[in-house]
Amino acid sequence: MGDEFYSHARLYDLMFPNISPAVAFYRSEAHRQSGRVLELGCGTGSKLIPIASDGHPCVGLDLSTEMLAEAERKASQLAVTAEWVHGDMRDFDLDRTFNLVFSTANSLLHLHSTEDLVSCLQSVRRHLAPGARFIFDVFNPNIQLLAQADGARRTRESLSFVDPDRGNVSVDTADTYDAAAQVTRGTWFLSTDAEADFVVAPLELRSIFPQELLMLIGHAGLRLIDRFGDWSGRQFTGDAPLQLCICEAA
Repeated sequence: MGDEFYSHARLYDLMFPNISPAVAFYRSEAHRQSGRVLELGCGTGSKLIPIASDGHPCVGLDLSTEMLAEAERKASQLAVTAEWVHGDMRDFDLDRTFNLVFSTANSLLHLHSTEDLVSCLQSVRRHLAPGARFIFDVFNPNIQLLAQADGARRTRESLSFVDPDRGNVSVDTADTYDAAAQVTRGTWFLSTDAEADFVVAPLELRSIFPQELLMLIGHAGLRLIDRFGDWSGRQFTGDAPLQLCICEAA
């Protein structure tokens, strides 16, 4: 589940700061649905806190206590009220329903087995109020990129960032692709000029192919309403980088 990777909550926010299009999209959907909102794999609350600031009752569920602590700290600093729940998205029961349930930033891809994915989607189905929507985004697998995951360590220039405590931080990754499991098994390395590899953390993400995704959704008692290829609402095509899926109870 990437526990070690997500134990560095503050660094995570510095590494992935550009989430404005996703925030705007989910904020708009929360307005559209109104009522209670649940985010699965809420992380540090970067998307849920803006929604809660609009006045929607919000619950964020995550397996990482470090990420939840950072979410709670950020919400408190902004005087935003939200409920933060330590839990496992594979099987959860919050004893209430929601008008919008969402999961973003590839959170569902931490569930590697079909059984875990279906169990998660079934748990979502049980938490949907009448007329509610479940929306999630995962990357659209690119066969060429997966084939390039040869275990070599490569610098990810686009992910470099400045840490106020350490200065400039570079990010390297080394990935291999397990085709049988459909899982990319990677190791992330964070370094500064003064401190090489001060973080070394594994991260494993499953690939879910477009037709497979339809079967998983249907098997869990959900129905796909629409699927977009980016945050602007462009219809999904085979070369789209994203699978942005809008579902309802079947």
